[in-house]
Amino acid sequence: MRVVIGEDSVLLREGIARILAEAGFDVVAQAGDAQDLVRKVRAHRPDAAVIDIRMPPDHSDEGVRAAREIRGSLPEVGLLVLSQYVDEHYALALLSDGAEGIGYLLKDRVGEVDRLTDAIRRVATGGSVLDPEVVAYMMGRRRQDGPLVELTPREREVLELMAQGLSNKTICEQLVVTERAVEHHVTSIFGKLELTANGREHRRVRAVLAYLQG
Repeated sequence: MRVVIGEDSVLLREGIARILAEAGFDVVAQAGDAQDLVRKVRAHRPDAAVIDIRMPPDHSDEGVRAAREIRGSLPEVGLLVLSQYVDEHYALALLSDGAEGIGYLLKDRVGEVDRLTDAIRRVATGGSVLDPEVVAYMMGRRRQDGPLVELTPREREVLELMAQGLSNKTICEQLVVTERAVEHHVTSIFGKLELTANGREHRRVRAVLAYLQG
């Protein structure tokens, strides 16, 4: 799997590159700013790009803007954006054009090799990834009068895992319940939120986010 890395910190960029190379990825290019990142992604057309959310020259939201520019011209490239802090606004801006092949992780996850590499593989194949801390934060800020208050504690657990982009099979493994039980909870969640389940994971994430931001 071919990857381009966009990160202005040389040490972190080289660290990510080494981790990925040891995990069997082919790091085809590295960039230290957003413009160079976009150029190299267009030149190499990788399976995925790992992007720092804040890059030169202003260190604000250059990574998000670069990701959206890449998505506009090369929608087949998976995008995994890394952020130092939990910021739901960046996550929602990133997903505003669709959740297919999009991921948002905290930089602390870089040291969790399995989580990082799984996230890259997932976005490269059209899946979605949201950091658990981001999901938990957004769930914690849900409206007290919104539809989420109708969910049971177990349904909220399932909803959080859905928002992370996990399949029913993976959710049942994490919660140690049957897949049929998870399917029942998912059906109940969609019913209470007045959503139509279509079986596509990225659509589920997008639907969940629409309610979490409320």
